Amino acid sequence: MLGPVAPAMPLTIAIFASDRGSGDAERASLMSQAGSFLARKGARIVCAVEGDDLPVPLVTSARSAGGEVLILSDGEAALPPALAEVPVEVIPEAAARLARLVGLADALVGMPGSLASARSLFGAWTRAGGQGKPVVLLNRNGAFEVLRGFAADVLSHSLRDHDRKMQFADSVEDLWNRLHRIGEGRGR
Repeated sequence: MLGPVAPAMPLTIAIFASDRGSGDAERASLMSQAGSFLARKGARIVCAVEGDDLPVPLVTSARSAGGEVLILSDGEAALPPALAEVPVEVIPEAAARLARLVGLADALVGMPGSLASARSLFGAWTRAGGQGKPVVLLNRNGAFEVLRGFAADVLSHSLRDHDRKMQFADSVEDLWNRLHRIGEGRGR
């Protein structure tokens, strides 16, 4: 007879999102939807913050749904009162902050947002290159179509298994399905 099955380790996801700057007006609601959905699925969320650029809707909805969230801050961020209970690690140096984020994460997630969040995602992904961290981009309203083309035209020729390392999701549910498959493959 087999013993009890150990519960799966929660998936830790580094999410890059911003509700600042020009762009899609539905970003805040999309972040709220993603935060609560991922928290209900048991995912742990880690966000890096620079200055006052913090995905507040994502963090508040994840916490409201009972999720675990960690903020890696540059020390300049003043958290809104609603986030007073969220754990914060202060790491002043951007490179060290991204290294910590990559070390904690099983996967990196990019949500439609500002150029600042895209830059941080790219920095983390390149830093994680040797660690094989997969990236899943929520391609809502074609936000990452340029990167999809880049992946097909450039990465496919230079990065082995590029289709496993960079994936594109069309909805929050599709994002979770892709992340869940990544989590299932962690123990192999």
